[in-house]
Amino acid sequence: MVEDTAPMSVDEVIARLGSMANADAREGMARYGINVEKAFCVSMPELRKYAKELKKDHDLALGLWDSGYHEAKILAGLVDDYHLVTEEQMDRWVAGFDSWDVCDQCCSNLFDKTQYAYGKALAWTQDEREFVRRAGFVLMATLAVHDKKAPDKVFELFFPFIMEGSVDERNFVKKAVNWALRQIGKRNPDLNKKAIEVGKQLQAMDSKSARWIAADALRELQSPAVQKKLIKHKAK
Repeated sequence: MVEDTAPMSVDEVIARLGSMANADAREGMARYGINVEKAFCVSMPELRKYAKELKKDHDLALGLWDSGYHEAKILAGLVDDYHLVTEEQMDRWVAGFDSWDVCDQCCSNLFDKTQYAYGKALAWTQDEREFVRRAGFVLMATLAVHDKKAPDKVFELFFPFIMEGSVDERNFVKKAVNWALRQIGKRNPDLNKKAIEVGKQLQAMDSKSARWIAADALRELQSPAVQKKLIKHKAK
């Protein structure tokens, strides 16, 4: 007997997500600033496990995104094939970001693997929409972690954008700016020194958010734990 390997439909996946719903988690998610308006409140470990069952499916990902459900959007980023993602799709999806976790998951699971990632990182930081701008800085952070072969110069290009974005007082933006600076500064000793210098420049700016970013980033980038790791990195 041949096993049925027909791909799952959007309706079937939504029904499965509904069966995994956890109403008890709703209040906690909301406290963390997550938009739970169309959420089943399924945990990330459960979503990642389910995504492995579904495997990569570009058409399914597009349909899941269009469904508008919170977890369906996150799942879309997990099951999509980054080779098939277009610039138009990225711009359409980023315009639909309505929660920081959807933003971060899509950027770290899908967008940062595409050929357009570096260009979008720069372009989106210039957008006035809060979650679009956040997405630009999240891409900078996740590229710094995931793109192991990228040369330092591509991350040095991010520093002026980080300086510019540091004065945005909106919580979801300033936290992403901080994340980007910290991750770039942890790549290697040279970028660490340059990121620390950027942090010191932010300290001197007449901006509450810039000074907060500087204090938090410098605390980590200059910490004994990070410096010890960087010494080991240099010794390799």
